[in-house]
Amino acid sequence: MEFTIQVSVIIPTLNAASYLNGLLTRLLDQSVVLNEIIVVDSMSNDNTIEVAQRLGATVLSIDRSSFDHGATRNFAASHAKGDILVYITQDALPSGYHFIEELIAPFEDSQVVAAYGRQVARPEADPIERMTREFNYSMKPIRKSMADVNRYGIKTFFFTNVCSAMRKDFFDKVGGFPEPIISNEDMIFAAKCILQGYSIVYTPKASVVHSHHFTLMQQFRRHFDIGVSLRMNEWLFQYAKPEGEGVRLIKTQLKHLMTARLWMWIPRWAAETVVKYSGYRLGLSYKRIPRKMLKKCSMQRSFW
Repeated sequence: MEFTIQVSVIIPTLNAASYLNGLLTRLLDQSVVLNEIIVVDSMSNDNTIEVAQRLGATVLSIDRSSFDHGATRNFAASHAKGDILVYITQDALPSGYHFIEELIAPFEDSQVVAAYGRQVARPEADPIERMTREFNYSMKPIRKSMADVNRYGIKTFFFTNVCSAMRKDFFDKVGGFPEPIISNEDMIFAAKCILQGYSIVYTPKASVVHSHHFTLMQQFRRHFDIGVSLRMNEWLFQYAKPEGEGVRLIKTQLKHLMTARLWMWIPRWAAETVVKYSGYRLGLSYKRIPRKMLKKCSMQRSFW
């Protein structure tokens, strides 16, 4: 397939030197020639900027305290020259050399304005993290529009900036990502796309290796931020309740652990389930919490 569109890749970074060499090298070796790679760095303490510049990336710098999931990505997009914006996080690694080609392929359809790829857990990921990736990222491609709300519920708007692509003209037209926003800027953007009558596509052939190893406290804070973002955008609740999808994930994880006889992981699964749900529910009630406590509960402390 011949591509005539120009692609700008945007990577937000913070102390990313250990990831960046591998990520940029893989991006530069893609089957599609990129128009540019933009690294937007939050005052890294390591040699992130040096690595990025050595490999030909354009570097934009912001104050670490000003980082915002929406505003920072919008700032980078304002400097991009491509027709398609591709966002990828610093700790994600494209699985192959056709990653970009597969990620932008859905844009041959003019009704598709955004696409996202599959996440495959790292080899060292624990069984719970691996199951979470498999639950959220199947091998089946999905095209989602407003007609799918009854079928997929809140999952209709599921979208991830770990590896995503979008038409820049549409992105600019709708004002980009919401800002300020503590989390879920990608999901809110996807909802904008769908509510305006367009489609988004999940394309599993565009895959990255990406997973986390969060502590229980990090899980609590991450899900607290998710709860806050949903409360700040509670108009989403009129389309679907997010708790239903969470319950389905919990049941799937437990069933897999029992079927695979991974008994030793059940206590950890139970602990994670409790802290995730507790963080999420507390985040939904953030308006009742003193600001000092909000900072302690959140992963994005500068937001407060």
